[in-house]
Amino acid sequence: MTTIKELTQQMHELVKSKGWYAADSKRPQTPRNLAVSLSIEAAEILEHFQFGEEIKNKEELGSELADVTLYLLQLASVSGINLEEAVLKKIEVNKGRKWDVER
Repeated sequence: MTTIKELTQQMHELVKSKGWYAADSKRPQTPRNLAVSLSIEAAEILEHFQFGEEIKNKEELGSELADVTLYLLQLASVSGINLEEAVLKKIEVNKGRKWDVER
């Protein structure tokens, strides 16, 4: 099983190999640009459910989920956020939250 750290390293190697971390890159890997890309890729997931509830093509959906994951890993990394730690903290917060409670 591959860890978040290992996936992040592989993602960085890919981005570096494409030259996207270079100062003159046409695809600057800034937190803002990565957040925009993450949002666009997340919206592409919705296309798979646009006219129905069933997953018609799991491979294509998996590819879109992978795109979202890669942008999320990169955004966390370039922003100095330990994603694994943030996820674990959020799970603990959510354990104490109450949903579906009228105010």
